[in-house]
Amino acid sequence: MVSFSSCFLSALPDPNLLPLSKTPVPPSQGFCDALEKTKFSTSPVINSASTLPPPPTQPPRLVAKPYRAPPTLLSKFFSAWDDKITQFIGPPDRPWVSPGFVFSGNFAPVDELPPTECPIIEGTLPACLDGAYIRNGPNHQFLPRGPSHLFDGDGMVHCLRISGGRATFCSRYVKTYKYTIEQKAGTKVVPNFFSEFHGLVATVARGALSTARMIAHQYNWSNGIGVANTSVARFGGRLFALCESDLPYEIRVTPHGDVETVGRYDFDGKHSVSMTAHPKVDPDTGEAFAFRNRIITPLLTYFRFDADGNKQSDVPILSMHRPSLLHDFAITKKFAIFPDIQIGMDLLGFVARGGVPAAYIPSKVSRLGVIPRYASDNKEMRWFEVPGFNICHASNAWDEEDENGDECIILVAPNISLRERVIERMELLQASMEKVKINLNTGKLTRHPLSSINLELSVINPAYVGKKSKYVYAVLCGRLPTTTGVVKLDVTTAVEGGQVECTVASRMYGPQCYGGEPFFVARDPENPNAEEDDGYLVSYVHDEERGESKFIVMDAQSPTLDIVASVALPQRVPYGFHGLFVRNKDLITS
Repeated sequence: MVSFSSCFLSALPDPNLLPLSKTPVPPSQGFCDALEKTKFSTSPVINSASTLPPPPTQPPRLVAKPYRAPPTLLSKFFSAWDDKITQFIGPPDRPWVSPGFVFSGNFAPVDELPPTECPIIEGTLPACLDGAYIRNGPNHQFLPRGPSHLFDGDGMVHCLRISGGRATFCSRYVKTYKYTIEQKAGTKVVPNFFSEFHGLVATVARGALSTARMIAHQYNWSNGIGVANTSVARFGGRLFALCESDLPYEIRVTPHGDVETVGRYDFDGKHSVSMTAHPKVDPDTGEAFAFRNRIITPLLTYFRFDADGNKQSDVPILSMHRPSLLHDFAITKKFAIFPDIQIGMDLLGFVARGGVPAAYIPSKVSRLGVIPRYASDNKEMRWFEVPGFNICHASNAWDEEDENGDECIILVAPNISLRERVIERMELLQASMEKVKINLNTGKLTRHPLSSINLELSVINPAYVGKKSKYVYAVLCGRLPTTTGVVKLDVTTAVEGGQVECTVASRMYGPQCYGGEPFFVARDPENPNAEEDDGYLVSYVHDEERGESKFIVMDAQSPTLDIVASVALPQRVPYGFHGLFVRNKDLITS
């Protein structure tokens, strides 16, 4: 999901880009028999089947025998060095970064699965679901030798291809540069940012190890070391797997439902560094808007792509003076809105307390930056202080005139209650939905609470991006990224200055059942008169008790978000981050 490592990577010289791959990389290697439950073993390994035994009612699994390259002699030498750093130099053990906790239950990685037909176990798949639901997430090829974090996992896309009312499922790694060199080496090679860089001494030691690996030609930093594990986006006629620590990787879904990695994409040489995992696509113009952030000036750079995917000029934002964790943003028809939150560089905590470089900074005041959508420079960038407003994801934003004719911006987003070690301990995250009104004439901001429930990972009907929308669909947070249910909010019922519960529909997944971020699919996307909520919410849901995963389709107009169809999946789907549904006509053109 969040990858603050992009700030560090972007401080390096522009990388020499890899050419696009014409053929997919050989199949993924598997995991060994069991995850070590003891304190940081030197070779923690896992097998998905041993972690959660498949129930006898599961469809047959068509899984090829996993391949694992034996570690080379050089890899063994560097791994031994890495083990010594973990054993003698690393920070004190903390239970929430133990592999036994981080990879417990359905957080554990799985092997790749080729396209496998799936039975429909409930209802009938709606006709509008003709395409593919693709969800991205972390799936470590090699587990860390010490402290662990989901954000470091290699990207794996879980794709359900639907055609003619039938469903085919597959799970495939995004064949990044990092993935391919580690598969060849037979062990982890590239350092894990969130797992390993804790404290000054350990960071220096691992920096030396990383340098030695590069000198020994184990990997080349300039080829990009991103994991492509955060989201999936489609713009400019291409489909991408993204993570903000690198360039996006182009992927394609085959007619048979397989997912292939085309290659690392540099937009015809016009973009050579990282970009956000949350580009915003205008549904009316086809343009895409994005940004990158880093720890050297310019800390923030805004840019856009035309409808054909051609990158336009960078707009450096020079009025941002302190590195910030900027994961997502919002657009309207006139503006782009950037959050500058209270998570940033904490060198004192990094050096003195052995924490990660990114941390909660209580003394900082949160801000929202507003810039014209088609700005050519940052002269018109305006910042508005919003104390205590910290967002990692934005639901939507739009332009509006108030009763006095003043120009305003409305932003809807989940506000996170920050605390110490919030980056390390996602299970403690609490968030509440808010609606913020920015009066551009007076500079006044007003905030409207939308719910007192712990909500995050919100989505809207994608046809309303940047336009006034009535509904937001958000998840009830469990141990993120797990969710216990989904709610539908009517944001028009918010009352200024008062706590109002704007929930108008909800569904709980049931005991020991957890899902992820949903995605809205319109029933009739070509109908300009269709109601905003006329469609379905789709998501993967996992039953921890039975060890089964399924794909569910919920009626977005139902007050209980009724399930209208369910598809049993041939293997479990680990909890992950963001996804989308791509219609068949768009899959063909991608």
